[in-house]
Amino acid sequence: MSDETQKIEETTTNVTESTVAEVSTAGVQAHNPRFGGNRGDARKNDRKPRREPRAKPEFDQKILAIRRVTRVSSGGRRFSFSVAIVVGNRKGMVGVGTGKAGDTSLAIDKAVRDAKKHSIVVRTTKSMSIPHEIKAKFKSAVVHIQPARGKGIIAGSSVRDVIELAGLKDINAKLRSPSKNKLNSAQATIKALLSLKMPKVSMKKEAGDVK
Repeated sequence: MSDETQKIEETTTNVTESTVAEVSTAGVQAHNPRFGGNRGDARKNDRKPRREPRAKPEFDQKILAIRRVTRVSSGGRRFSFSVAIVVGNRKGMVGVGTGKAGDTSLAIDKAVRDAKKHSIVVRTTKSMSIPHEIKAKFKSAVVHIQPARGKGIIAGSSVRDVIELAGLKDINAKLRSPSKNKLNSAQATIKALLSLKMPKVSMKKEAGDVK
């Protein structure tokens, strides 16, 4: 075999090997998502369906306080968690509840169920404010609430949480007691909102309907 023929065969072999390498590399890149390729038909069938968006819960909630409490028994000290929470739908319904359990998540669930069980419907005006001035006392907490047109919500501590979750607007609230217990303040606010009377306009309409 001559030298020229041998050179031609070596050149052909090199070209063939490089072409095969390029084709195999292109095939890997085409099926590899890292190189912008497709996953392939087999991978398409394995895709999981998209999850449906979770429905927004009816009640919003706000934790007022979480305390670790201790109970002394014959076997020693037993620790648990006590939770106070406010729930409301921001449409006139609000409630305060408490729960106690060995785990914080269980205590929160108990408190939410208790708050929903003891929720109230607030008598509001068309503008989601209160019709008149109210005042209430629960244990050592005293709260004073009055309508404040165009002022927004002027309140603090747990009183503001109850008012916001109830969906009320244009209200001025003041805590008139030295107590800093948030649960008592929230309960006093609920008691005050319970004492609301129907607006005079609506009362006249109801009387006219009865006639």
